[in-house]
Amino acid sequence: MNPKVDAYVSKAKKWKEEIEQLRSIVLECPVTEELKWGNPCYTYDDNNVVLIHVFKEYAALLFFKGALMKDAKGLLIQQTENTQATRQLRFTSVSEITKLKAAIKAYVKEAIAVEKAGLKVEFKKTAEFNLPEEFQIKLDGMPALKKAFEALTPGRQKAYLLHFSAAKQSKTRESRVEKAIPQILDGKGLDD
Repeated sequence: MNPKVDAYVSKAKKWKEEIEQLRSIVLECPVTEELKWGNPCYTYDDNNVVLIHVFKEYAALLFFKGALMKDAKGLLIQQTENTQATRQLRFTSVSEITKLKAAIKAYVKEAIAVEKAGLKVEFKKTAEFNLPEEFQIKLDGMPALKKAFEALTPGRQKAYLLHFSAAKQSKTRESRVEKAIPQILDGKGLDD
């Protein structure tokens, strides 16, 4: 047990009992407990396997390579349609966790097996993401913008494409594109 995680648990205002229960189950598996990104994180051979995190409506175990797991019981949840690698097990009570203890351990052990096997998630290429028409028009009309966008890292390109595409109305997409043009021309990402 990691003292940093002890401190995290002691300060938890919401889902404290659920966190404690999940922690005790995960620690029955051959993992190392750390605190990463402000959350209890469990690694195997220095590779991230599973993370405990909490939200307003639930506590969850986040499996870093959950997309590669078999999900024999159909319990894993993809957080959003754009989430490629991670999957969650969500809980709203200690009794639910207790009831699923054997399954939780099996999922953690499967996640460890994925790491042991050296499996890698195949991420979508930037070209596979939706390119909103409003952005394509700007790229076609501004060669400097196209060159600057293509010079960005794939992660930055994806972030922009997801940000633009998330808007439901064309007017909003246009506005987002306009606001982003100076940052793209400066070689910066959405959050830089």
